[in-house]
Amino acid sequence: MSETFAGHRVNGAAQAGFCQDAIVGTDKISAAPLGQRIRELRSGRGLTLTALADETGLSTGLISQVERGLSDPSLETLRRIAKVLDVPIFNLFQQDTGSIVAVVRKDRRMQVSSPEHDIVYSRISPGRGRLEVLHGHLKPRSASAPEPWAHPSEECVLVLSGALVVEVAGADYELGEGDSCYLDSSLPHRYRNPYARPAEFIVTVTPPSY
Repeated sequence: MSETFAGHRVNGAAQAGFCQDAIVGTDKISAAPLGQRIRELRSGRGLTLTALADETGLSTGLISQVERGLSDPSLETLRRIAKVLDVPIFNLFQQDTGSIVAVVRKDRRMQVSSPEHDIVYSRISPGRGRLEVLHGHLKPRSASAPEPWAHPSEECVLVLSGALVVEVAGADYELGEGDSCYLDSSLPHRYRNPYARPAEFIVTVTPPSY
């Protein structure tokens, strides 16, 4: 997903806070604690805390605090951990997905956001299978990530309100309300909102990754 999912100001000092702790909303979700889930995935892959820290570029202390539920990780921290553990970000939040049909109520969506809530994603899809659908909100003069990044997927973004600039491999594509853009997510990309109005959009990603 683009960064498209902490301190995302494109032209401001907030970029310096990109790896600071952020809010990760899991209210009303039947989920195992985030830290417990990360610990289970790490152990299942035979990784020590130190090994996970080395591969993510994060400190051992931060990961330890996250696993013990003492700190909520930033969106960037979640991305790094998810990449090393080879799971989509939202899969770090374990939940019951036993039914072959799933209804996700609006007030029960799982959310992740940057520290200053410049970018907020809520998951529309149930969290399993080969398709992930996210509802995104991007504040004015912000970006979904401090730098373009890549992940092994395909995605399509549809602007519901406001406007977005989709940056892909150094090229900019301007989207207005109702416009959409498909892209190969293996190319470095992110979403920017250089305008004065917030942007609301839907992102579909297949397969889900990071």
